[in-house]
Amino acid sequence: MPFKTIVVGAGIAGLCATVALRQAGHSVEIFEKSKFSAEIGAALSLCPNGARILRQLGFSFERARARHLKVWESVDGVTLEPLSSIDIEHADEEYGSLMYAVHRVDLHQELLRLASDENDGDRIPAKLHLGSSVTKVYLDKGVVELEDGSMYEGDFVIAADGLRSVIRDAAVVRDVKPVASGCEKTRLWTICSNGSPKEQPSLWIVRENLVMIDVKQCGMVAEDRSLVMFEDNELILCRGDVQNLVGIHPTEHVPNFDGTFFAKDAKDSMLQEFDHYHPDILKLFNLAEEVKCWPLYIHEPLDSWQYGKVLLIGDAAHPMLPIGGQGTNQAIEDAEALGQLMEGLNDATKLPQRLDLFEQVRRKRASRVQTLSKALIGREKEVEEELKRYVDNAADQDTSDANSDENAAVPGSFKERTAHDFKYDVIGECKEVLEQQSSWINTQGCVID
Repeated sequence: MPFKTIVVGAGIAGLCATVALRQAGHSVEIFEKSKFSAEIGAALSLCPNGARILRQLGFSFERARARHLKVWESVDGVTLEPLSSIDIEHADEEYGSLMYAVHRVDLHQELLRLASDENDGDRIPAKLHLGSSVTKVYLDKGVVELEDGSMYEGDFVIAADGLRSVIRDAAVVRDVKPVASGCEKTRLWTICSNGSPKEQPSLWIVRENLVMIDVKQCGMVAEDRSLVMFEDNELILCRGDVQNLVGIHPTEHVPNFDGTFFAKDAKDSMLQEFDHYHPDILKLFNLAEEVKCWPLYIHEPLDSWQYGKVLLIGDAAHPMLPIGGQGTNQAIEDAEALGQLMEGLNDATKLPQRLDLFEQVRRKRASRVQTLSKALIGREKEVEEELKRYVDNAADQDTSDANSDENAAVPGSFKERTAHDFKYDVIGECKEVLEQQSSWINTQGCVID
């Protein structure tokens, strides 16, 4: 009999998990506190490790208006002189998928379609409850309680309720409060009322698909001033008539961790932080019609994601900084691991074993990526010792050799980091642990179904 799964949170992680579990033959009921009444978010990177999974799940990149990214380039923000460039136009040949940029809302809508499609064979459409805030969870019972006092029970509960997870706070015993990174993220939106910036020669800054603009002299994350811009028609990712770019820079003050935007004139602050940048970039800032800021926090990896019948995934399990663009892709990997490990499983007594396998496949991998998100591009060595905590036999690996294997378990360069992130095969990992478990059971003389 298929499992009944309760998913708390209908963001990217929750919907991806829903799609994967639904395709694995299980029923899913989702509880989302918002009412989806307003568009939120902006551009996201779908790296090859995430895009491969989405395509297998039936995701339509065309329907989601995803853009194929061809180059990952760094330029000096002051002079606009090139610093480095990685050709990813044919990423599918090396990593099994192209790389894309997509608007969060378009990604979300396509996942929602896959989760709720009523014309998908025998698969049961997910049941979505909007405006349903979960306030309490009974870890050993698989029961969640809503704000109105109503209760719902499942064979297990997936906590995909994000950065400020109510369920994580209830489940994790040790103090997991985030630490201020010293940086904030500012996102600027520009309405393209006069067409593409291509028509404004003074703003024709970059001609490549994915651009990371950074200062040569930047130090640790807390000292960094960098910009990320996604292109549309050779400049910036543009959804409809809206363009956006993101800046990361030192914060003026550290607010309470309550998820609110900074209450300040974000645009003026952005102009001050980047006033030494090239004048053409400052002109882009001045065009922005909407600017918002968020504080950036460092979250240390958790020791466990599984608590009774509750499993943490996505930002509830491994929140990370935006450096490296892997947050969304790690949530997608979580979802696919769930789908692979739960496919064909109808015996509830074996569920704890499969959840253990999920953590075996996912926790160290995601913890490495989470740790890497603290390191600026090209400064991976700065977190090398931390990374070794999440690698088996890391002490045997020498990362001092500049010509070390690009498949290094402990990435020490941008090239190794890219390979570590993009090449990872979560499906292969799941198949391997299932085969190992099956072999072990056979050696014990047990019968398996």
